[in-house]
Amino acid sequence: MKTVAPTLVAPLVALVPVYNHAATVGAVVRALHSLALPVILIDDGSDAECAAALDALVAEQADSPETSLLRLPENSGKGTAVIAGLREAHARGYSHALQLDADGQHDVAALPTFLGAMREAPQAVIAGFPHYDASVPFGRLLGRYATHVWVWINTLSFRIRDSMCGLRIYPLAATRQVLDAMPSQSRMEFDTEILVRLDWGGVPIRNLPVAVSYPPEGVSHFRPWRDNVRISWMHTRLFFGMLRRLPRLIARHISSSEQR
Repeated sequence: MKTVAPTLVAPLVALVPVYNHAATVGAVVRALHSLALPVILIDDGSDAECAAALDALVAEQADSPETSLLRLPENSGKGTAVIAGLREAHARGYSHALQLDADGQHDVAALPTFLGAMREAPQAVIAGFPHYDASVPFGRLLGRYATHVWVWINTLSFRIRDSMCGLRIYPLAATRQVLDAMPSQSRMEFDTEILVRLDWGGVPIRNLPVAVSYPPEGVSHFRPWRDNVRISWMHTRLFFGMLRRLPRLIARHISSSEQR
């Protein structure tokens, strides 16, 4: 994981959902600290080894930005962890939250570009789309493409390049409104659903590339059977939600076409 030059972004907090990422989460937090970003770690019921590593990260912040720990009582899934972090960040008065996975897959050298885009368009979601190296499993690529197609159908657009990337910046006021109205999504389907619903709400989405690799020490909690079933149901639910919004989405598409 590369280091980056310090850049202070006061209204922004970084959210790192963690579930048994003891080997990688330290490097992720140090990369965020190199940007002078405060960090909220969301412990989604990790084992004793990872819990101890998170406690150590919170304790070692002598000259670093604040690192705090939000500990969930049991493992409930990535969606639950991210939602808890978003609500906590909004309650603390932050205007934006940067979500970054704890597995070390994302090249943090892209972070200054994401922060610059946030300053240019503070009302927008800044969403990463991955550029993979040779370490990516082929099956994961196929599954992601199926999700891309459904997202394009459910938004009647190509506004979302990738809805599953674990690096993005949320404008918290708009995101909180969507969270309060959407069904609770506890696991891997959350990343996609929240972006689709933000797009339905007219929140602009800016897509930026980020290099992604699968490090040997990385831990993936994607469970093909369980998570693909949940994702399929999520796409079905969103499809019927799109049908209810069809006139408005078509009007938005026509309007944007006329403005080009």
